[in-house]
Amino acid sequence: MADLAAPPVLSTPDDHILTAEPPLPAAQKSTLSADVLSRIYEIPRTIDSLVAGGYKRIALQFPDTQLPDAPAVSTALSEQLPPDAKVHILADTSYSACCVDEVAAEHVEAEVVVHYGRACLSPTSRLPVIYVYTAQELDLPDAVNKFESEFPDKAAKVIVMADLTYHHHVAPLVESLKEKGYTGIQPTEVVRDPNGLIPNRSIPLDLTADDLRTYSLFHVSDPPTSVLLALSSRFASLHVLSAQSSTVENPTMRTAGLLRRRFARVLSLASSGVIGILVNTLSIANSVSSIDNLRRKIADAGKKSYTVVVGRLNPAKLANFAEVEGWVVVGCWEGGLVEEDSGYWRPVITPFEMEVALMKEEDRIWGGEWWGGIEKLSLAKEPKEEKLEVREDDAADVHDADEGVEGEESMPPEYDLRTGKLVSHSRPMRLAVRDSPDVKTKSGDSEALIRRAAPGEVVSINGVASPGAEFLRSGRTWQGLGSDFQENNEASTVVEEGRRGVARGYVVGEGEKH
Repeated sequence: MADLAAPPVLSTPDDHILTAEPPLPAAQKSTLSADVLSRIYEIPRTIDSLVAGGYKRIALQFPDTQLPDAPAVSTALSEQLPPDAKVHILADTSYSACCVDEVAAEHVEAEVVVHYGRACLSPTSRLPVIYVYTAQELDLPDAVNKFESEFPDKAAKVIVMADLTYHHHVAPLVESLKEKGYTGIQPTEVVRDPNGLIPNRSIPLDLTADDLRTYSLFHVSDPPTSVLLALSSRFASLHVLSAQSSTVENPTMRTAGLLRRRFARVLSLASSGVIGILVNTLSIANSVSSIDNLRRKIADAGKKSYTVVVGRLNPAKLANFAEVEGWVVVGCWEGGLVEEDSGYWRPVITPFEMEVALMKEEDRIWGGEWWGGIEKLSLAKEPKEEKLEVREDDAADVHDADEGVEGEESMPPEYDLRTGKLVSHSRPMRLAVRDSPDVKTKSGDSEALIRRAAPGEVVSINGVASPGAEFLRSGRTWQGLGSDFQENNEASTVVEEGRRGVARGYVVGEGEKH
């Protein structure tokens, strides 16, 4: 990720209004025939499932690349459904296209969602889902030849897997390879289990994780980077057949380089004091509990977290929160990775990487395993209540933002492993918060919402340390008409006479006209 010296410019240039906007492209229409449309989008199976479930309000979710086919699919379904059934098209998903958009579906009070295209198959929280993978064509003889070139040994141990849109070619491909004399080929079947040994796949053999590492993976079609990273530590090698170019790539070494880059992001968050939790989906089961889990883990590490719901991510949205030093995305295992993050002001990582970043330096060991979603987020333990002995004369003057810590001076020094510099703000919630003489210790008797902080202290709000308020106090130049952090601000209360007159001429002060 390129190091940015300042947040990206979000304003529009002044001469932008003088530039003519290009005309919008004409709406694309489906070029598929009725028979091809019925086969790819599985119209008969979808009709049977909808009628059997008795659904009357139906939401169709398409990826952006298949939206031109949406009107034709909707028409084909409406013609064969009961007259009282109503079909809605979700044209713009709230989050990743692989996730079921329950938020948009509830806007039309849908009873079921028909999801088209590739999917992460993560468990949903509310609505039932009918998955249609939209089967794509594959040159099977060419795929067999490419496999033979990649694995000349007939006894090679290989597991054949494909993207959901090409999965129906796995069984014929394996049968053709067995006819060629291959004895160690194993096909995969689709299951809704992202936490499985192979995510969302099952194999006929009962293999352990160690046994699986002796196999190579032959994957049909280019998988997303998050899938490659998740599979890289589970197989001996990866071999990807591109369905478009009919070429085979071995991304094993490239994936290892990507993992090293991800670990660099982990080190960035390890020295960050303010973490932003990005809610990238609300449709996955246990998403709310996972957010609470992350908050608890970050708080236990002495860091401050802020939760932000932004929908689809882009650098402009996140640049509005300059006080946040790093982000963690709460999403599915396929859509939770921000791969092209060079334009982001702060690093963006996954919940699995966040757990690694919160570990102590002596415990932070990454063996190459990687995960992009919240499905494998370990359960947080309840915080233990620790007894802290405090002298009575000190209790009224100093209290800590985190129990069991006596102040900043008692903490061991922390260093940024990337730069070697001393970090003094990586755990702001463990810095001491001192009460002002005019602010009473009981929250019920306190009349001041925000108190002044002495040099070296963090601003507190209602007795709780707030790094965000500290950033606004020290980092922002505009502090309003009056500030609680300035001793002498009488100048801001002086009333001065401004301009008066009409638009053709203004009078300023003692009669000077403009």
